[in-house]
Amino acid sequence: MQISGLFCLWFVGVLSPALVRGQTGHVLDKPVTELCLNCICEAISGCNATAVCINPEKGTCGIFRITWAYWVDSGKLTINGEHPDSEHAFIHCANDPHCAADTVQNYMKQFNQDCNDDGEMDCLDYARIHKLGGYGCKGELPYKYQETFEECIEDYQDQGFE
Repeated sequence: MQISGLFCLWFVGVLSPALVRGQTGHVLDKPVTELCLNCICEAISGCNATAVCINPEKGTCGIFRITWAYWVDSGKLTINGEHPDSEHAFIHCANDPHCAADTVQNYMKQFNQDCNDDGEMDCLDYARIHKLGGYGCKGELPYKYQETFEECIEDYQDQGFE
């Protein structure tokens, strides 16, 4: 996990040079840390960048397993100046790690809340919002997702990252 996790962190944060913009054309604020994004990615897909999608009607796409509705709620981000209403805008963004990460950031801004009632809005809440949605984040997380997410966070903490 450590090697793939660090690769994914590098992949999401550095590799993609595309300038991701929302419909308003402004670069996004980013409330979720790269470490948190990486652990969400690990938990949801193992950061498997080869599992792209070509048909949004068949479910989730990209390393963050984004749905079309999630992408819409996040502001229909696009890459390379593509129009948000173009036929392939969702697929291109969801399959691009940088655009997908910014989509997650926007979704968290849209649905930012304390899902576990611990008095803080933090990475644990973002992991819940990502998996369970903005209106269902107080529900039960699937065991495998929660276990993988918690192990990822612990691995980073063991390495001295917070």
